[in-house]
Amino acid sequence: MSEPRLPSVYNLISLERCASTNDEARDLARQGEDAAPDGTLVWAREQTKGRGRRGRDWVSPPGNLHLSLILRPEVPLREAAQLSFVTAVALYDALGNISEPGHQIHLKWPNDVLLQEKKVAGILLESEAGGAEFPEWVIVGLGVNVAHFPDDAAYPATSLSAEHWTVTVEDTLVAFARSFQRWANIWVEEGFDKVRRTWLNRAIGKGKAIEVRLENETLTGNFKDLDDDGALILEGDGAERRIAAGVVYFPDN
Repeated sequence: MSEPRLPSVYNLISLERCASTNDEARDLARQGEDAAPDGTLVWAREQTKGRGRRGRDWVSPPGNLHLSLILRPEVPLREAAQLSFVTAVALYDALGNISEPGHQIHLKWPNDVLLQEKKVAGILLESEAGGAEFPEWVIVGLGVNVAHFPDDAAYPATSLSAEHWTVTVEDTLVAFARSFQRWANIWVEEGFDKVRRTWLNRAIGKGKAIEVRLENETLTGNFKDLDDDGALILEGDGAERRIAAGVVYFPDN
């Protein structure tokens, strides 16, 4: 099988199977920039121990897209977290470029992509700062349900195939790589504001009632905005609350 042709900024490492592409990428990143320069992309056709946020299992059979991208941004760790939103808007564009007509794609805070209001992709960021303000590296993990989706997920899920898209994993990988290169350049050259505004324009639930589940409590209110760091601004009972991490649900989910 021929390898996908990615833009030259990427160093593609293609695997048939691994436990987790994020684990593979982390091991490479720790070997230093010579072993894993900025733009190293680990792609596996199958993961045996894929994971999502908060250590949740991520179903990773052959036919879906599983990748981890090693980046070495020269920004403080707090700003590096913005790469989750860069990735989301990039995937939105990538799916738009390969989509079948008549489908709705939305972004869901903090790091999910929805198709027909069902989860089709998730993003997981990991980093290592080494005690410094700037990260040694950031890993962007991305999983896209191309051929399969879990039917027992906490949030309703779907796949490109289930929505009758006739695209392959390779199509999706190439489209994402091209789109991410563009949006990463925008982020570096113009800052987070354009990414933030674009994300908000594509978000589901803005201005509406939502439920945010935290580790030890559940909050309800209106999704008012994102702040300059990407935290969600929840408005309720005459006050605003800034939420840096949580899981969003809608009243009918």
